[in-house]
Amino acid sequence: MYDLRHTCLTTWLNIGVPPAQVAEWADKSVPVLLATYARRISGQLKDLQKRIEAGDDLPDPAADD
Repeated sequence: MYDLRHTCLTTWLNIGVPPAQVAEWADKSVPVLLATYARRISGQLKDLQKRIEAGDDLPDPAADD
């Protein structure tokens, strides 16, 4: 059963589900989740770099004023 849970949580993180959401579903805190699974997250670097370069989905700092 643990292997299935581990696979599920790792898959969710790797497809880009926000860690806060995965932690909620897993009934864990975000720090505990990331301490356990951060080194298993892979395959997102190129997508994140493209989003940063394009400015997609980045918060607007002026919107906080």
